Amino acid sequence: MFQFKLLKKDASCGARLGRIHTTHGEINTPVFMPVATQGTVKSLIPETVRDLGAEMILANTYHLYLRPGHEIIKKAGGLHKFMNWSAPILTDSGGYQVYSLGAFREIKDDGVIFKSHIDGSMHFISPGLAIEIQAALGSDIMMCLDECTAYPASFQEAEKSLALTVNWARRSKAAKKNHGQALFGIIQGGIYPELRLRAVEDISKNIGFDGYAIGGLSVGEPKEEMLSITQLTAPLLPDDKPRYLMGAGTPEDIVACVDYGIDMFDCVIPTRCARHGLLFTNHEKVVIKNAQYRDDDSPLDGTCDCYTCRNYSRAYLRHLFMAKEILAMVLNTIHNVRYFMRLMDRIRAAIRDGRYKEFKNSFLAGSNTVIGQQTSIE
Repeated sequence: MFQFKLLKKDASCGARLGRIHTTHGEINTPVFMPVATQGTVKSLIPETVRDLGAEMILANTYHLYLRPGHEIIKKAGGLHKFMNWSAPILTDSGGYQVYSLGAFREIKDDGVIFKSHIDGSMHFISPGLAIEIQAALGSDIMMCLDECTAYPASFQEAEKSLALTVNWARRSKAAKKNHGQALFGIIQGGIYPELRLRAVEDISKNIGFDGYAIGGLSVGEPKEEMLSITQLTAPLLPDDKPRYLMGAGTPEDIVACVDYGIDMFDCVIPTRCARHGLLFTNHEKVVIKNAQYRDDDSPLDGTCDCYTCRNYSRAYLRHLFMAKEILAMVLNTIHNVRYFMRLMDRIRAAIRDGRYKEFKNSFLAGSNTVIGQQTSIE
């Protein structure tokens, strides 16, 4: 059964240390979930993802529904068995992916009609069907179907969107049958504090879920707006439930939002950046194609314990990337995922020691790169 235990709060800020118990194991929070949109963390085998320190991954309902189909996965014994991953899985409802289809979808009171990005076929997903699909996948944490509020949106547009999300949340909870799977409600409301407060009241107090996600951010709004809405919303959510910030995941965003009381993060940044040659270290962000690394025999990060840093030089990584070798994606992804896992270790240690504010200030003072739009889609 799903349980969340709040272990400690840092007295200097809102940072929280916790532990989530699921059928497939425990998760230490704050946690970062590598994204496995289609049942795989791109370029890595599941055993490697686990060895890198990942305690939980995120898979996507929309993509797995379209291909290979949730019934096929159910027949195979569920997503854990299908993809050979024994640890916890969170599945997004597909609301963000449907939102991203733009003109290829039509939102109704009872669900969403959309055109497949694969073959153009038409589909309809209701809140109940989204739960049914996730039940078939057998994820440890399911998400309610919601409407991701676009940016920019007027107050009236955001208010209408929020009303739909609240209605779908009620229907999602009513459709849930499997008590072994947790269900999270999603807080929408755009960039409007009044609507965010209303969403917290409706979703957490009037309906009630196993955990709560802050959605509708990292969709094009200024970074300051994202941070402001997160700082406003997170402390209003129940203390005894996990808090999840959907799709925001630069190292800087994670460090800032842990301070606000966020427990869970996901983003494609470590894997997508790895495939494009942007590599994270404790001292810099390395664009590996740059000529300065052509004859650099030093490891990517001398402080990192990952397989890549223990065995290969920057010069070799640059050679692989410039030659478009598949191994470049593998080695880069190993390092970036391990960097994020080590970052979460450092975050949890700082909270445990009661020095998170100091850690945050020091980390952000040394940050010099802002990465563009974040997302949960790989």
